[in-house]
Order: sequence, then structure tokens, then C-alpha cells
Amino acid sequence: MPKGLIRNRLRSSSFVCSVITRPSQPRRVTPRKILHVPRPASVNLFVSPIRLLLCLLPVSLAAQTPDLAPMLKAVEARYNHAQTLQVGFHEAYTAPGQPRRTESGTLLLRKPGRMRWDYTSPEGKLFVSDGKYLWLYTPSNHQVEKMKIKESDDMRAPLAFLLGKLHFDKEFRNVHGTPVAGGTRIAADPKTDSLPYTKVEFVVGPDNQIRRVQVTGYDQSILEFDFDQEKLNPPLEARLFQFRMPPGAELVETAQ
Repeated sequence: MPKGLIRNRLRSSSFVCSVITRPSQPRRVTPRKILHVPRPASVNLFVSPIRLLLCLLPVSLAAQTPDLAPMLKAVEARYNHAQTLQVGFHEAYTAPGQPRRTESGTLLLRKPGRMRWDYTSPEGKLFVSDGKYLWLYTPSNHQVEKMKIKESDDMRAPLAFLLGKLHFDKEFRNVHGTPVAGGTRIAADPKTDSLPYTKVEFVVGPDNQIRRVQVTGYDQSILEFDFDQEKLNPPLEARLFQFRMPPGAELVETAQ
């Protein structure tokens, strides 16, 4: 949801640090992006988190080789028909001139637009989308960040496409596939400059599972997700996507 795809998106484990002295009364601050990963202040990269992931896979099927188009259709069918998804993730973020940062945990998705990122590394970190707001809890500073989904350009959203309506021919161009160990690597460029990335690559296995996603930002930062232990349509209760404030945590809430 690779500080932060909502910080640490496109801006991996270093998140925004705003100090609040009265936990019981959340303060409103100047609107800002909650990022899944840190990014340079001079770079304006992202858009809506859910939109970002909804758009990650689309490609121009007319331009595909005969073998690639059927595979993309099969990927569409796999995830478009799912109502819930559970998958293990390993996330990495590399900013220009900075060391690579890694995190991992379990991602839960539920239609429409619900996400829950439970981190085991760093332990206790939590990112939740309840369909209206994005919530990020960072245990290192015991702080919760809250933002409306439409105001976020979180790069973690690239994963929401897993439960979106995939239409590969609408969003991408220059799509090509390359055989790799364990599947096919697909690379594509966005059709519009309004998206927060310049290139997307993903690896699809023989079973049409998405095993890996790599997103290149405008500043040449790299956000990577590797997935394993995927479960389609597991029973996921609605309460999992309802954020609850940890006792004593400080709340930073963005103003519109």
C-alpha cells in the first residue's frame, strides 16, 4: 500500500512525520498526499490510489502478439470474477540515490475498493482503505494519517486493480511480453501523462496469477511487489476493512 504506493507508495517505508500534542483532538492540516513510499518534495507524481491500481494492467490488445492477447484476457477473467482476495506481499522501494527499502505482510482485498495491508515487517504497521478514506498507522511514531481516497495519489493503489474491472486496451500502449522463469513478463507504458508512473511491468504465471508488479515513477523511483500464497474468494468479514484507532495514537487528518 514500495516512508509510506498512503506513504511509502511511491515512497516506501519513510512516512510523513507530523507531531500532534493532543491525541483526542485530531488537527486538520494543509491538504497533502499520504504516500505509501517517500518521494522528493519537488516531484508531483500521483493520483487517486484506487484509480492507480485499476489502471495498472490495461493494454492495447490490437497491438499484441496472438499469444499475449489471450493471456491478458485470462488474467482479466481471473480477477474480475473474484469478490475477495488474500495474498502475501513483499514490497520494495528504491528512490534515486537512496538505499533500497523493503517491507512485507498480507494484503486483503474486497469489492468494492476495500484494501487492508497488514505488515509483519515492520511489525504493527497497517494501511486500510474502507472505500471512502485511507488510513495509515505507523507504530514507530504511534501516529495515524487519514485522507479521502480521491485526494490520495498513493502508489500502493496499483494493487487495487486485482479486484477492479480490467480492460487492458484502454490505459496502456507499447505493450510487449517476454518469457521469464515462472511465466511471462509484460511491460507497458501509460496512454496518458496524468498517471503517477511512466512504466509498469508485471509477471504472470502459467496459472494466470499475477506474481509480480513493478512501477517506475516520474523521478525514476522503483516500487516493486512480489506476491505469493494467493487465495481467491476467501471469506473476509467487513470489519477487517473498518479502521480502529489504536489507544493513545495521534491522528493527522487532511483538510479538503
